[in-house]
Amino acid sequence: MEVINQTQTNRPLLVVTHLSQLLHYITGFGGFIIPLILWLSTRNSVADMDEHGKAIINFQLSLLLYIILSIPAILLLGLGILTLIGAGLLGFALPIVNAVKASNGEPPSYFLTLRFIS
Repeated sequence: MEVINQTQTNRPLLVVTHLSQLLHYITGFGGFIIPLILWLSTRNSVADMDEHGKAIINFQLSLLLYIILSIPAILLLGLGILTLIGAGLLGFALPIVNAVKASNGEPPSYFLTLRFIS
């Protein structure tokens, strides 16, 4: 009996999933919800979507945690402001870098990311 692999490589969808994180900067929301919906709906049918989706969700949750922790840190000599700026820059740059990696077929690499979903 032959086992048929039903997964397909869909690199443009992987790129769109990474770039959909930038909706935070355009609309103010959606940078977590849209990648989550794309990941949950296509993780079994698109090759590598499970790996990329987990990396995206872990990254978004890590950014949220860093932002929440930086708010009280603003009172400590303004260190929270630097953390907020860093989180904003990382939240903008890393999805673009990983979208390029996804289009080349490489695995995602979000540094400073805590593993909530493994």
